Amino acid sequence: MKVSLNQIKQFIDFDLPSTDELVQRINGQLGGVEDVIYLGDKYKDARIVHVVECEKHPNADRLNVCKIDAGTGELIQVVCGAPNVQADMWAVWLPPGSVVPATYGDAEPFTLGARELRGVMSNGMLAAGDELALNDDHDGIIVVTEADLPEGAILQPGASFAEIFGLDDTIIDIENKMFTHRPDCFGQLGVAREISAILQGVTAKEEGATDTRFENPDWYWNQPEFAEGTGSLELEVQNNVIEKVPRFMAVAMSDVTVRQSPLWLQCALMAMGAKPINNVVDLTNYSMLITGQPTHAYDYDKLRGHTLIARMATQGERAALLNGKTYELSEDDIVIADSEGVVGIGGIMGGSNSEVSAETKSIVLEAATFDMYTVRKTSMRHGLFTDALTRFNKGQSKLQNDRVLARLMSLLENIVGATQASKMHDISDMNDERDNTTLSGEVAVAATFINDRLGVDLSTDQMGNLLRRVNFASYPAEGDSSITMYVAPFWRTDIELAEDVVEEVGRLYGFDKLPRELPYRRVTPAVQDGAITAKERIRTVLARAGANEVLTYSFVHANVLEKVGQDSTQAYQLSNALSPDLQYYRLSLLPSLLDKVHMNDKAGYDEFMLFEIGKAHHVDARDDDGLPQEFGRVAGVYAARADLNGTGPAYYQSRHTLDYLVRQLLPGATVSYIRLDEYTVPTYKPFEQLLAPFDPVRTAIVEVDGKLAGVVGELRAKVGRNFKLPERVSAFELFVSPFVQHRTTMYKPLSKYQGLQRDICFQVDVATRYEDIYRAAAFVSDDIRVTSKPLDIYQSDGGATKNVTLRFEISPNEKTLNATEVSQVIDTIIENVVHATGAQVV
Repeated sequence: MKVSLNQIKQFIDFDLPSTDELVQRINGQLGGVEDVIYLGDKYKDARIVHVVECEKHPNADRLNVCKIDAGTGELIQVVCGAPNVQADMWAVWLPPGSVVPATYGDAEPFTLGARELRGVMSNGMLAAGDELALNDDHDGIIVVTEADLPEGAILQPGASFAEIFGLDDTIIDIENKMFTHRPDCFGQLGVAREISAILQGVTAKEEGATDTRFENPDWYWNQPEFAEGTGSLELEVQNNVIEKVPRFMAVAMSDVTVRQSPLWLQCALMAMGAKPINNVVDLTNYSMLITGQPTHAYDYDKLRGHTLIARMATQGERAALLNGKTYELSEDDIVIADSEGVVGIGGIMGGSNSEVSAETKSIVLEAATFDMYTVRKTSMRHGLFTDALTRFNKGQSKLQNDRVLARLMSLLENIVGATQASKMHDISDMNDERDNTTLSGEVAVAATFINDRLGVDLSTDQMGNLLRRVNFASYPAEGDSSITMYVAPFWRTDIELAEDVVEEVGRLYGFDKLPRELPYRRVTPAVQDGAITAKERIRTVLARAGANEVLTYSFVHANVLEKVGQDSTQAYQLSNALSPDLQYYRLSLLPSLLDKVHMNDKAGYDEFMLFEIGKAHHVDARDDDGLPQEFGRVAGVYAARADLNGTGPAYYQSRHTLDYLVRQLLPGATVSYIRLDEYTVPTYKPFEQLLAPFDPVRTAIVEVDGKLAGVVGELRAKVGRNFKLPERVSAFELFVSPFVQHRTTMYKPLSKYQGLQRDICFQVDVATRYEDIYRAAAFVSDDIRVTSKPLDIYQSDGGATKNVTLRFEISPNEKTLNATEVSQVIDTIIENVVHATGAQVV
């Protein structure tokens, strides 16, 4: 967003501070400044001059020798080849030593000098529009007339071109995304209002501060009254999609003469980042850049049936736009049409078949409000990005349309000579009795609510004074003096919640003035989330069992679902998928895992297990709020090229992993495996989709303590072929919920008594599992805490036994242990291990 300080000065009644200070304040209270452009440097040498004499060049038919008055006291000779140069005209002169503005900033800018042209000395040049970087006109030099001058300016030889036409300007480029929620700040008027608020007015901490309300121009603040017009032009206006176009205004104007815009308007547009085209189009763009409300002008005679309609496009309908391209539309696009077809895409760009041209004699002006989400989707769908779209997709206020249109009509009457030729058509979703100052209603906020969140101590009056700077109104709530009703002005469509008012008060007060204090919080530790803890423990146990975790997208291609026998119509389909391969939410985790087996098998891994912890969805499963329900799942796939361990069917490998998982996470729980073909499957579509990949004969339903927990088994042969799986594959998919334990962890202080360590080596049969030794060595006592960890496992080649050494750390809770008490603990541990495993202590 390019902000012209000369434009800003028209709306405020005090002097601006230095540019550096202003940029600092804007950065702190309005938006991030990306760049500062000193436009005056580009035009500092250009002068307005009076051509006193103009004679033909003696040695060139197409050149003229001119004598100009540049206010120096003597005439200056300039050779000019423009066909429109003549005596007694006013022009723009670039003296010797000046840089041609069109080349300013180039790697090699063109600097003028005094030199002979066909034997006649020429000092500098008389400039054309393209040489001044104002427009594309190179057919002749710029002719300056009194009509070109800004209000109050006069023609004077030697006057600075930049000062007269406002090009002694500083442009502050503010990052667009800072104003994503502030459509009013996409116009110079809105930015002027904000700059006034952050610079002007007494400090809010002063009690009894006066109202420093920003004075909006009358044409913007007051609701206009429109005349009936001459009635010389018939115009029919329809709004067939009022839910997408909440306000649609149009009026016809006659007596239009299309030509180049006055020089002051061209300079103003250039400073604000626009390109002059013609006087009608330039005024619509000027109006948009000042107010933030886009408008559009159609050639009345090109509108078939003299009709303007807001509607949705039909599928396959085509639109030829001003950019010279033709687009095929969908039924989700808003279009503006006449009686026979499309003349523009609503909120984005007009059509080439209704373009205002030099032959235009009558026009139709449109000011509308479009649904921000619809125009944004249309833009993304067709790759169309315009200045109008930038403003419409921020959510412009529909209450400013009539004000902006009335102002535009006034400018057209004064500059173009146009006359209102039809009544004003205004079709909206508003009631006849319109509130001129509010849009989204009132917001009730208590002063304590604001102060608590900002960490300040402002009174209600101080807050009101801050907000009045940007034209908010406020009054006490009826029946509760602690509550204040804040009313946002009609252009502030972003104010909906109490938090919005808090943000506005903090911004205007100055975030840099807020106290740097951390918020108060309890020292009580937060209660652990049972689901998160369960997932962490599942992840740890499965990794310890040798499985490898993978993370896949929650989205899959329809082919992946179909390969496992699932129904893609029961999955949510994304309307804006990241890629064609990620169009559906998965119905279970298993398809994503199976899709990764072949690539790992091909990479040379003979035996492996993959697992994933994630979520699944189903179109028929929704929560109490009507939102998609999320099923927490853990799934795993075991794959091997052959029976490498002699464990039999692959089913038992996955079942063994599940047994280990339950033992570790749910000690004492009972796990049951019931053959799928002998189990009465509940009629529940999400669970039916979960079972789809599994072979009913070689699959078991898993129950934990009598409750359904998931499924484990081998896959259908067709699934194996579809995914090119190796010979031995089995899988499981469990619900996470059985592993979620809602319990409070009790704090146990560390022992203050001396502890000790003992290492014990057990010799056991080679087939004895370490887990059996570890479990048998557990020592439980309220008075003594004993922990153990493996220190060494040794087995000789071909030996029938192995040595397992454990280190025990013994910490007493009540007193320091003597040698006898320590021996009793060690003897108990040894006795338990020997009894459970037949071990010998060595």
